[in-house]
Amino acid sequence: MTDANAPETPDTPTAGPDVPPDRISVNPRSELFNSELLQRGIGIRFKGTERTNIEEYCISEGWVRVQAGKTLDRKGQPLTIKLNGPVEAWYEDLGDSPPVAKAG
Repeated sequence: MTDANAPETPDTPTAGPDVPPDRISVNPRSELFNSELLQRGIGIRFKGTERTNIEEYCISEGWVRVQAGKTLDRKGQPLTIKLNGPVEAWYEDLGDSPPVAKAG
């Protein structure tokens, strides 16, 4: 018997020292910001393409946020748009074949 309200658990590891977190943001104002993890360098692959302009991502929900051009909101922060698709993340400081966090 399965619970319809239970969160999905990915098949790949999503916790540990060598796997990036499920969700992180590069905006220091965000509660998901973690400078220690970001300093290690997190590589992101979205829809099979490596991306360097990701503002925030969530592996388990399958989305990324990217800046929408040079447009700013009324508080001076960049406007972002949410794109849906498969997301993979890894630490760039682990070499050529690091463990990759992705949804199952």
